[in-house]
Amino acid sequence: MIGGTDTTSTTIEWTMAELMQHPDAMQKVHKELDEVIGRSNAVEEFHLPRLHYLEAAIKEAFRLHPALPLLVPRCPTEDCQIGRYTIPKGATVFINAYAMHRDPQLWDSPLEFRPERFLDENAANSQYFPFGTGRRVCPGIPMAEKMLNYILASLLHSFEWKLAHGSTEVDLTDKFGIVVKLEKPLVLIPTPRLANPELYYSYS
Repeated sequence: MIGGTDTTSTTIEWTMAELMQHPDAMQKVHKELDEVIGRSNAVEEFHLPRLHYLEAAIKEAFRLHPALPLLVPRCPTEDCQIGRYTIPKGATVFINAYAMHRDPQLWDSPLEFRPERFLDENAANSQYFPFGTGRRVCPGIPMAEKMLNYILASLLHSFEWKLAHGSTEVDLTDKFGIVVKLEKPLVLIPTPRLANPELYYSYS
């Protein structure tokens, strides 16, 4: 539970930070939210499958800032061969998803935040695995995806956001650890954007 909540809140912060740093992407998210939900309605779970650009933005944030950059360590039960390498039984294996997600041989302009790369359902799926893959894939994927999409949709649909202290840019410097976080926590100021103030009570 702690691992699930910490990685979820961290990814929310990274996605918000990237959107604040890229106002054109933020504008597209708001446009989609207004078209799918409207400013006279609150976000509901049935809206989420139609929020394609928001989902792409979340995936792009996950690609650049995987919550667990080295995933969960693996330990083979017997010697195995992977490519030209022999992995001995009992070895601790770390998979560097962080490096793979930024590999220029796998991604076009890998350091750029471009949600559009995930709008094609068949694009980039084979080299994108922030939750791991195979039999040891993260069991919390269904909950994480629903919670991330719902929380971010609610925050972005309900409020306009601006940087605090008169800042014009977000410091995206990260702090390496088991979970990679922003070195300086993101501080934003919200302004209501919904037409009906009573809608805010539905989130309380």
